[in-house]
Amino acid sequence: MATIKDVAREAGVSIATVSRVVNKSPKAGKSSIQSVQAAMKKLNYRPNANARALVSKNTNTIGVLVGDVSDPFFGSIIKAVDQVARENNKHLLIGNGYHDADIERNAIELLINSGSESLVIHSKALTNQELIEFSKEAPGLVLINRYIPEIAERCIAFDNFKGAYMATEFLINNGHKHIAYINSNHKIDDAEQRKAGYLSALKDNNLTCPTSYTQEVEPSDEAGKQAMLELLSKNIPITAVQTYNDVIAAGVLAALEESEIAVPGKMSLVGFDNGLISRYVHPKLTTINYPIEIMAKQAILLSIKLTRKESCEPKNVMFSPTLVQRLSVSKNNLD
Repeated sequence: MATIKDVAREAGVSIATVSRVVNKSPKAGKSSIQSVQAAMKKLNYRPNANARALVSKNTNTIGVLVGDVSDPFFGSIIKAVDQVARENNKHLLIGNGYHDADIERNAIELLINSGSESLVIHSKALTNQELIEFSKEAPGLVLINRYIPEIAERCIAFDNFKGAYMATEFLINNGHKHIAYINSNHKIDDAEQRKAGYLSALKDNNLTCPTSYTQEVEPSDEAGKQAMLELLSKNIPITAVQTYNDVIAAGVLAALEESEIAVPGKMSLVGFDNGLISRYVHPKLTTINYPIEIMAKQAILLSIKLTRKESCEPKNVMFSPTLVQRLSVSKNNLD
């Protein structure tokens, strides 16, 4: 493998000149650039990124931590961050946290140790205090989908409680009094807040929620399907189902179709996230819009500003949900 010394010898210039060309220094002359680039091409020389980072003190990388890159929700975060990164001539380093404290901690440490100044972190397992300490170590760290009062100016959050409340209230306003809820079994604040929103909406409308009406499952389509089949096996008088996310809702639709229960004729359904799947299931899914791509872009832009020590709004941003009405809810006239 060719070295910078080999390139300098082939081009007939000094190592310092090669370094200036590689690092695009304005001090590099036109003839030097041409001879060095020709030598690099002839020798198949590829500059060492770590060595360049030591010179420039900038790796031009953005670190991103998500729950699971295979999940379309987190894929949307990565896509949005990557778009902004490319516009700023930066590259991504991606870590999966899987909602596990040890894995999240190790991933953040790796991203920081790799020289990423800008960090967009989706962490659900680490404590507030640990994330505060990481924020002191990495001035460009921004949290997405998390609110910590002590570092509120670095938080891009979403009102999960309000979103779930809105979904339940919509079903109630359409005449539904017996509403089941299928929640995620992940021990994260999103699940707690969404269930709390559902329960509060019922309480505010003088409706009860028997324990038989709720399920906690892995947030997947297959788990959603099994949860719906279990609810049906209980023979309870539900006329509507609300789910933690759209993927679970897709599984619910599959179970209802197999059971020959028409949606929305005999059962109404509301999802959460407004993911791509919500637009293509049958019937198209009424859901809560979660503007995760907009949030991710705002998070990375804030992170870049922080690394550049530019002035930023000294407050957190809390995004609000909106209801997307499609075809999976109808009025209930049975009660």
